Amino acid sequence: MTSLSDFAGTLVLVGAGKMGAALLEGWLGLGLDPARVVVLEPAPSAALATLAARGLRVNPELASLGEAAVVVLAVKPQTAPEAVPGLKTLIGSATLVVSIMAGRTLRFLGDALPGAALVRSMPNTPAAIGRGITVAVANRGVTAAQRDLAHRLLAATGAVEWVDDEGLLDAVTAVSGSGPAYVFLLAESLARAGAAAGLPPDLAARLARATVEGSGELMHRSPLDPAALRQNVTSPGGTTAAALDVLMAEDGLDPLMRKAVAAAAKRGRELAG
Repeated sequence: MTSLSDFAGTLVLVGAGKMGAALLEGWLGLGLDPARVVVLEPAPSAALATLAARGLRVNPELASLGEAAVVVLAVKPQTAPEAVPGLKTLIGSATLVVSIMAGRTLRFLGDALPGAALVRSMPNTPAAIGRGITVAVANRGVTAAQRDLAHRLLAATGAVEWVDDEGLLDAVTAVSGSGPAYVFLLAESLARAGAAAGLPPDLAARLARATVEGSGELMHRSPLDPAALRQNVTSPGGTTAAALDVLMAEDGLDPLMRKAVAAAAKRGRELAG
């Protein structure tokens, strides 16, 4: 398993909401000493107060910190224009900046924090249970050692993929960043369809939820790709085949999903300016 017990220097986490807190929990689980962590968060949770007793620093004066080894930006992208430029005092020649803010480009980060080694990344909400996936892209200032450190930090909440083209991040956001919402909607829709077919609504909801949960876990554990798993469930001429004839028709799920992902990617480009 990846370890952070060898991390040297100070890590500053800017924003400890759901995603920032998930990262922090993952880092500590990988052996990062809380005394090496500073959290800047306007509304600290009770969990942060508990960690403060173990050495973690919450909202100290920036002037007291000096240069950080790593700054992780986990604030809402809407607040970034105000929050990020004020962090310049933390940036030194060897500082790595890792952003998980949606829509905020390397160019934006570079303008706000000139000269910094930058990694822009897009995680997703299953990070909260250590089953997320993050896609990252680095600017030219990131060294091999810094990229390795960024990978280890991001891997604390799940798998990590790297791309060289930042332009792919809009499509990544549309697929894996927003994707959990599509899966939750599938469970909702399946439950409504079950109720429409005559099931008591509460039973339909339980069946739909358990089916999505179990299918996801089966896909996680199986070496087979999704198409093979689908085929294994589908008997020729059976009930599943009848349903798939509808879902896989020319006007079925594929074109609808392409339209949805395209809409999300387009909105990501708009938000990035």
